[in-house]
Amino acid sequence: MKRGIGPLLGAALGCVVLAAALCPAPGQPVAPFEMEGPRTARNRIDTLVMEALRAHKIQPAHLCSDAVFLRRVYLDMIGTLPEPEETRRFLEDPRPDKRAALIDALFARPEFAGYWSLKWCDVLRVKAEFPINLWPNAVQVYHRWILEAIRDHKPYDRFVRELLTTSGSNYRNPPVNFYRAVQGQEPAAIAAAVALTFMGARVAQWPDDRRAGLEAFFTRVAFKTTAEWKEEIVYLDPAPAGPLAAVFPDGKAVIIPAGTDPRGVLADWLIRANNPWFARNIVNRIWSWLFGRGILHEPDDIRPDNPPTNPALLAFLEKELVAGKYDLRHVFRLILSSRTYQQSPIPRSDHPKAEALFAFYPVRRLDAEVLVDALCQICGSTEQYSSAIPEPFTFIPEANRTVELADGSITSKFLEMFGRPARDTGLESERSNQPTDEQRLHLLNSSHVQQKIERGSKLRRLFEGARGNRQRSVEAVYLAVLSRYPTAAEQAAVEQYFQGKGVNFRTGMHDLVWSLINTKEFLYRH
Repeated sequence: MKRGIGPLLGAALGCVVLAAALCPAPGQPVAPFEMEGPRTARNRIDTLVMEALRAHKIQPAHLCSDAVFLRRVYLDMIGTLPEPEETRRFLEDPRPDKRAALIDALFARPEFAGYWSLKWCDVLRVKAEFPINLWPNAVQVYHRWILEAIRDHKPYDRFVRELLTTSGSNYRNPPVNFYRAVQGQEPAAIAAAVALTFMGARVAQWPDDRRAGLEAFFTRVAFKTTAEWKEEIVYLDPAPAGPLAAVFPDGKAVIIPAGTDPRGVLADWLIRANNPWFARNIVNRIWSWLFGRGILHEPDDIRPDNPPTNPALLAFLEKELVAGKYDLRHVFRLILSSRTYQQSPIPRSDHPKAEALFAFYPVRRLDAEVLVDALCQICGSTEQYSSAIPEPFTFIPEANRTVELADGSITSKFLEMFGRPARDTGLESERSNQPTDEQRLHLLNSSHVQQKIERGSKLRRLFEGARGNRQRSVEAVYLAVLSRYPTAAEQAAVEQYFQGKGVNFRTGMHDLVWSLINTKEFLYRH
């Protein structure tokens, strides 16, 4: 365990940051988190948000600083921190459109598809072992298909249609695993998974007749095994010869002729432009992924008695998705470019509805996979992941990022401790980002973190390159951990720590790193 992580340094730095955030001059931006900027709308999102805020007499937050925006958009788009040199370049870039240019650049990076495939693997329950039991071969092909769909900008309506209407081997036709990743092969289980995933609806709350009407579309889905290990075929049962009566979730009855795939009929209804669930569900999910809460919250609990906090905003995003031919990146770009997204995390109103109406950027803890990757990135260390069962054994190359783990069954004590979802249900609430005492103790006093800091190759090179120059080293550590330069007060606090403790250069720098990774500024999206 750590012999003491510089409590004086940690306390000093914490006081510096806390004083800045809690005691600003009235109406003035708080450095280094905020900046002066116009309060005018950048797009329709801002207009609709500001209208709602004015109606409730809520003051919106200031614009976030360039450093905060840089870190935020890296974490939200590619699940990783900017490298120090990337931070330097962005902060020194004088172009007024550099934020928009950065958004475009991050879309083009391979990490974008890698990170967002993680989100979709949570929703689609990509997992090899109990209770899903896709098995490793199917997990790999399914994950690759999801990643390539995101990388290649596959329109969302086509993505969903392929998942719903596919048949064949789950090893050779990856979308087939949508049906394999349902806990149960009966129509009721499949219908519940379809409604939750693509409509944001929980059918357990529906009347029996309405639920039965949706289940009818899946009564002819059948499964059979093959001689190949754990392979399964999903197909339409040819035995029923007559027409099929079903009811769409909106109450409209339909008679499906013999020989027609009922799933295709449902898919045609689902992805049409005026469907009341389809576009609404996905744009609300995207908003929730980027803000930590949906316009309609919870994001997978769409029902009449759970209204959106800003109906006009949700309707606008729905229309934009349809007009953009279901290009999800179009919705991402609208949100990321808005002043609403680029607000400071420091609220300027104590109104109880300020967060729900998006008067500031909600602070929330990093996802488990993102957090451990950030620690590895800062220190220059790796994590080992493997699964001894089921056969064939699975070993993940150490160079792989944790966010690239395809299989929800392959985990670690750290991931479980920090709330990685089990991928059993597809519910967003399976992921927990709530802090616990166990998490705090691990970050403060574990050999796992200590070894990363003391043995990490990147930190070693960083300190060797500084050649004992304390000011230069402190700057480098801040850029690596917090993606910003230290303030003069923080530099002074570090210098005071060195003089008061009489510690050597390397030990003091290790204490600085350890102190910063235990700050809320590092552990949280802000």
